[in-house]
Amino acid sequence: MATLVEKKKLSFWQIWNMSFGFLGIQMGFALQNANASRILQTFGADVEHLSLFWLVAPITGMIVQPIIGYYSDRTWTRLGRRRPYFLVGAILAAIGLILMPNASLFVAYLPALWVGAGFLMIMDASFNVAMEPFRALVADKLPTDQRTLGFSVQTLLIGLGAVLGSWMPYVLTNWFGVATTADEGIIPLNVIMAFFIGAMILVGSILWTVLRTTEYSPDEQAAIDGHNKEKPKEESKGIMDIFTDFWKMPETMRQLGLVQFFSWFALFSMWVFTTPALAQHVWGLAPEDRSSLAFNEAGNYVGVIFGVYNLVSALFALALPVIAAKVGRKWTHAICLTAGGIGLASIMLITDPSQAWMLNISMIGVGIAWASILAMPYAILAGSIPLRKMGVYMGIFNFFITAPQIVNGFFGGYIVKYLYGGQAIYAILSAGIILFIAAVCVMFVEDKDDVVIVDE
Repeated sequence: MATLVEKKKLSFWQIWNMSFGFLGIQMGFALQNANASRILQTFGADVEHLSLFWLVAPITGMIVQPIIGYYSDRTWTRLGRRRPYFLVGAILAAIGLILMPNASLFVAYLPALWVGAGFLMIMDASFNVAMEPFRALVADKLPTDQRTLGFSVQTLLIGLGAVLGSWMPYVLTNWFGVATTADEGIIPLNVIMAFFIGAMILVGSILWTVLRTTEYSPDEQAAIDGHNKEKPKEESKGIMDIFTDFWKMPETMRQLGLVQFFSWFALFSMWVFTTPALAQHVWGLAPEDRSSLAFNEAGNYVGVIFGVYNLVSALFALALPVIAAKVGRKWTHAICLTAGGIGLASIMLITDPSQAWMLNISMIGVGIAWASILAMPYAILAGSIPLRKMGVYMGIFNFFITAPQIVNGFFGGYIVKYLYGGQAIYAILSAGIILFIAAVCVMFVEDKDDVVIVDE
């Protein structure tokens, strides 16, 4: 006889606690996204080389996340199987956050640029260690009809954390008078302090999740998975199973992979090239001008508008479950990606610092797209993944996030230099067009929910 095994429904605040660590993780990411290009340019990087330095993030993610997913599927400690990875990743990421903007202190050993890039690598690897199990934890704990809510709550917390991270340097300067300029080759104090605050919040928020969330025991998870009697166990080849699982990925994952490729290619362009794009196109600076007050004003304003799109994302995340219930998850994602494309393309119309406030309007569309990118693909994906392999498949899915960033990283800077004549604004316009393509691809994805059966 077959019996449907259901997971326990969780309250909103239980889901909140389970995902709260994402607030700190995304605050760290936001500090990095809004300031890494400025930091690296201050240490001597040319604009056409920025995307090469940003390759650190997707390469480490491509390697780290499937491995962490594989081992977290097979780990059980007194803290559970996902939570130990949260904690270790958070501590290492906090160290990277503190040291990266202070890379100039290590110039006696290596050039500050290379030290900064090295700490960027440490940060990215650690963020990935902490982040990957969070996606799997939501799928572990929540029944299928709560998954859209679960990933939307994650998106809400991601948005709040990103607002804090993006606005922190601006707030420290404009509310507390912390210096925003420094000697050539030195990072301003407002950025250094923001990174330190971010490190403290990262560790604190992860501890909140670790201490206030429980996980299913191995026996409970096995009963819920239904794989103990549903089918014979496949012979394991150890960590090489990752490659087998990649080859056998569900069709829905393959279809979503194309959507993710275009989405994250566009996002990577935005993160890497917004600072030089605004400095050149809005503030009217030459590409080689990277130490003037105007350049730092442009850099600070990037933090402001990145905070705006993350704030919009946090608020809009609450509407995603309602919209998805009305029009379906695919249409929801397609509409949101289209809004993001319009937002990015509209930046081309803003050509003067007196119009900079209009960038916040452009970021509304980007925020809507960002909310959906962080939630809807995972809500669609979770129903197609074998529950016993949730961690490794969530890690493998990261391939479709990292691969487009790697492609962009290798070629994006040279496209800007040689095809766009050094004008980074065209990379932002192209990113908007690519989001339109991603929206079209969503319509070809098969969206289905899981049904878990065990024998009695």
